[in-house]
Amino acid sequence: MPDSTPLSKSATFAALPPVWPHDVLPTNAAAAGRTLVILDDDPTGTQTVRNIAVVTAWDVATLTAELSAAPACFYILTNSRSLTPAATRALHFELAANLRAASASTHRAFVVASRSDSTLRGHYPLETDTLAEILGPFDATILTPYFEAGGRYTLHDTHYVAEGDRLVPAAETPFARDAAFGYRSSHLPDYVEEKTAGRIRAADVATISLDLLRSCGPLAVAEKLLGLPRGSVCIVNAAAPRDIEVFAAATLAAESAGSRFLYRTAAGFVAARIGQSPQHALLAPTAFSLPKAHGGLTIVGSYVPKTTAQLSALLANSPVTPIELNVAALLDETRRQPTLTAALTALNAALAAGRDTVVYTSRQLISSTDAAASLAIGRRVSDALIHLVQNLAVTPRYLIAKGGITSSDTATLGLGVRRALVLGQALPGVPVWRLGPEAKFPGLGYVVFPGNVGSDTALADLVQRLGPV
Repeated sequence: MPDSTPLSKSATFAALPPVWPHDVLPTNAAAAGRTLVILDDDPTGTQTVRNIAVVTAWDVATLTAELSAAPACFYILTNSRSLTPAATRALHFELAANLRAASASTHRAFVVASRSDSTLRGHYPLETDTLAEILGPFDATILTPYFEAGGRYTLHDTHYVAEGDRLVPAAETPFARDAAFGYRSSHLPDYVEEKTAGRIRAADVATISLDLLRSCGPLAVAEKLLGLPRGSVCIVNAAAPRDIEVFAAATLAAESAGSRFLYRTAAGFVAARIGQSPQHALLAPTAFSLPKAHGGLTIVGSYVPKTTAQLSALLANSPVTPIELNVAALLDETRRQPTLTAALTALNAALAAGRDTVVYTSRQLISSTDAAASLAIGRRVSDALIHLVQNLAVTPRYLIAKGGITSSDTATLGLGVRRALVLGQALPGVPVWRLGPEAKFPGLGYVVFPGNVGSDTALADLVQRLGPV
């Protein structure tokens, strides 16, 4: 087992070879003929792109409409990270069959990316196994968890989470202790063996090294991909945007030569694949906040330590109206409805008075050692947040949803979103959607703020930026 000791980020990066010297993004952007369809297990996967559609349904008619326009890519929001394994399998089975039918009717080829968490949480290998069953066979399933804005790097086949100047092996972070999706291995070949219960051995997992990406370039990487054993798993090292851009260019070349890949990826790969630079300017607040006198709304449901620190900074440093939802009360049938009624009354009054407001779940995590029970608790709490959004009587000036499951449920179940446009980013790694005409608040700027992204003051900084003009 590789060393689990944290590394110095500055020293480690200084020792790496220089990145590939040639810009490959124009080549990636010019690629045509296949639509990249991203199955996103929560809305945060849209955090690297702009001017891209996201849909929340996957019936044949919806998928046909999207493929008919022959886009470079579009997202399907599945929110599967909040589901049980059985529900996840059923969803992916249905979605894959419908996608195949829509492709046949439109004659538009597609490539599938199963987008999940850059800290390795999610239904792997269940989702990729199910997709391969319906859409396969594939030459390889490729794992690319690199995500620059979140400080997620893969070096020497080991996945790291950056904390300041420390690179912490992912399995040594709180993310690895997730009740539903925990793991022990930071070394990705070992992670694959662990998650597949030994069906795929670590020794059989192929890798794309940084040396190959940085010293040899896209054609050499494509040659490596073309030589992968049929049905294999391959992990990709990456420590800079250029690394994932080179890899994306290699996948396009290998696919053009006849290979078929299934991608299990974090957000960084998507932008690279369609030729969008991650360095584009952040959106101005006027692009996604409504010019009204009403208050703005922030909803915080995520429990990861980063979110709790950001919430604390927001409450301490911003003139927001706080509304706390006691989770124990939400789980108690006798106290649930009175708690929600009081919160909704206070929320509508604050927004109508023009006060920026934050609704947040109490910070003591209530969970279970049983994965299914933990998901059920989370579902019950999320249903409470959905109830508040569904019954809002005042249009907020903006809406920030903090956490992947929170933002997904707020969009689909609370706001009734079926199609939205990803405008860009409010902060690095924090996407903004423009809601469609079918939504509860058409045209609203909806900020999908991942639970584990940004500095401790990032949420407070954003709320301050969106303050009344």
